[in-house]
Amino acid sequence: MMSEQQAQELMYQMQTLEGYFSQLAQKESSIISIIREASAAIESLKTIDDKTDGESLIPVGLGAFVKAKIATDEKLILNIGAGVAVEKDKNSAINFLESRLKEMEVALQETVGQKQQVAMSLEQGKQQMDQMMAASRSKQ
Repeated sequence: MMSEQQAQELMYQMQTLEGYFSQLAQKESSIISIIREASAAIESLKTIDDKTDGESLIPVGLGAFVKAKIATDEKLILNIGAGVAVEKDKNSAINFLESRLKEMEVALQETVGQKQQVAMSLEQGKQQMDQMMAASRSKQ
C-alpha cells in the first residue's frame, strides 16, 4: 500500500521523466535534420563535376536565389564547429561529412535507445499509479 508521500514522489518522478522524454524527442528531431542535411551535402558534392566549371543557384533566404559559377579547382570551406571553418578539397570534404554523418547515426541510435528506456519507465510508473488508485478505491 502506497502512502500519499510515495504517490507524490511517483508523480514527481513521472513529470521529470516526461520532461526528459520531451527533450530526447527534440534531440532526436534535431539529429534527423542534421543527418538529412549531411546526406544532401554529400550528394551535392558528389555531383560536382571536377572537369568543368558549372553554374548553380545559391539560396540567400526567403526563397530567393542568386546564380553563381562553381570553380571546380577551388577548395571548399567547411564549418567544423565552434565558429571554425577550414578549407578542404572535394574528397576531403566528402570524407569529413561522411564521418560526421556516421557520428550522427550513432547519436540517433543512442537517443532512440534512451527514449525507449524512458518510455518503459513511464509505463511502469503508470502501472504503479493504476495499482495505487485501485487499492485506494478498494479501501473505501
